Amino acid sequence: MKGNIFDALGFSASEASALKVKTEILSAILEHVRMKGYTKGQLVEILDEYQPSVSNLLKGRISQVSLEKLLRYADRLHLQTSIAICPAQSRARRAKSPTAATTRRITRRAAV
Repeated sequence: MKGNIFDALGFSASEASALKVKTEILSAILEHVRMKGYTKGQLVEILDEYQPSVSNLLKGRISQVSLEKLLRYADRLHLQTSIAICPAQSRARRAKSPTAATTRRITRRAAV
């Protein structure tokens, strides 16, 4: 997983993957809520959830919300979700050969 902050923080690969997916779904939900201007009360109704759970969601408390619950919330907000699964590059291989994106970042920094 390129650029996964959870990996860098020392989480295991499986923990980092789960946290990354949860973070992406949570971010999409929060962005949608902001765009629609939903109040806490409206979200309690829409999500069919208790107020403390809605507060945890709005505060971004990712550890308090399961992946299944985030998917349910996304569905109730009429958001489409998908998860892509593909073979991971080995860490040793990634470390030896930087990606094109990494190379571009290095080049831009040097040019500035």
